[in-house]
Amino acid sequence: MLFVQAAKVILMRPLRWSVFSFGTWLTRASERMHRNKLAIALANESAWIAWSILRHKTASDAPKEEIMAGV
Repeated sequence: MLFVQAAKVILMRPLRWSVFSFGTWLTRASERMHRNKLAIALANESAWIAWSILRHKTASDAPKEEIMAGV
């Protein structure tokens, strides 16, 4: 539920979407999805990112090479 609430806050500020790494995905998805469905999709994406960070024990801003070296 917390991921959904965070996603709704992000969706309230479309001018800031480009700041996030998934900004281009979010812009394209907003053109084809209803706002509530988009919030769930964004929450799901955020949950997968969080799971990956916890699973691989890497920093969220770690370079891709560092992440792949730990696999």
